[in-house]
Amino acid sequence: MVFDQQSAYESQWAAITSIAGKFGMTAETLRSWVRQAETDAGKRPGVTSAEAERIKELERENRELRRANEILKAASAFFARELDPHPPRR
Repeated sequence: MVFDQQSAYESQWAAITSIAGKFGMTAETLRSWVRQAETDAGKRPGVTSAEAERIKELERENRELRRANEILKAASAFFARELDPHPPRR
């Protein structure tokens, strides 16, 4: 809506503040949405919504893999102790 109505205002910020008031939100919220839409459209540099989602997925997968790796290390150490033919003498 901001992009459609922008020409009716003296600046993009004027359009944002007017439209934000009509929808009952802060101008800053709408401004951030406009900036993200510009980034997603390739009109502004930055991380697109799709890239941000992919990064989020990869970070979650990375956490899961690290956790699985820790579990496997602990299991490996446990079985190494259990299967050791020469237990430590006390």
